[in-house]
Amino acid sequence: EVQLVESGGGLVQAGGSLRLSCAASGFTFDDYAIGWFRQDPGKEREREGVSCFSGIDGRTYYVDSVKGRFTISSDYAKNTVYLQMNSLKPEDTAIYYCAADIGCPDSGNYSYGLPDDDYWGQGTEVIVSS
Repeated sequence: EVQLVESGGGLVQAGGSLRLSCAASGFTFDDYAIGWFRQDPGKEREREGVSCFSGIDGRTYYVDSVKGRFTISSDYAKNTVYLQMNSLKPEDTAIYYCAADIGCPDSGNYSYGLPDDDYWGQGTEVIVSS
């Protein structure tokens, strides 16, 4: 059974940091990419692709709004992908999800590449206060 479990969310002041974790199981880590998406609870069905790590070729991706502030990394031994978020802003407030995907984009916006949400975690909430 494919399972992804996020952790590490919380409440932080603007300028602070959080590290999100995505623990994956039930599939071969190096055959997929792991993407981080976020969704404002007040904007249903609008998910923004934030970052991505490809277990296939090690490629990484960041949406422009987080470049220089967020860093994605992986631990193959633990089948876990991390998202280190520094210099957090109130506009980073969202529910953050990780998902297994078929690859990472080269640039531009990141849209999920699989047809359904079977390979998504339940999300972890990040609240950044001003």
